[in-house]
Amino acid sequence: MTVDEESWGRMLVLHARIEQDLGKALQRRHGLGLSEYRALGKLVAGPRGGLRMQELAEAIGLNQSSVSRMCARLEDAGLTIRDLCEDDRRGVYSVITDAGRKRYAETEPTYCSVLRTSLDKAESDPELTAAVVAVRGA
Repeated sequence: MTVDEESWGRMLVLHARIEQDLGKALQRRHGLGLSEYRALGKLVAGPRGGLRMQELAEAIGLNQSSVSRMCARLEDAGLTIRDLCEDDRRGVYSVITDAGRKRYAETEPTYCSVLRTSLDKAESDPELTAAVVAVRGA
């Protein structure tokens, strides 16, 4: 195995551990999935609180059908609404609601705390120290 393969493998292990910790904490404490949290964050930061579905898919690294299902769940929870694009009637926006902004604001401290704790824990693992240092130094 090459040095690059070993380094990449450690980065993947780090990523998987942290994603698992974040996902569990967000679901348990807030009833929100990790992708849903990330989508709300992108919408909060988006122009006028919304993004075209394709833009949202690219921003959070999911395919179009996964984002459509996720947005349906967010809509059902009252956290987003769908809106048609004025310029292109085929385009659909996902727009965050006031309830979505509130949920994101309530959830963000958990995300940040769990991320910091997970990175601290991983940094104490000699196999992952370099990966954590690389992430934190970036």
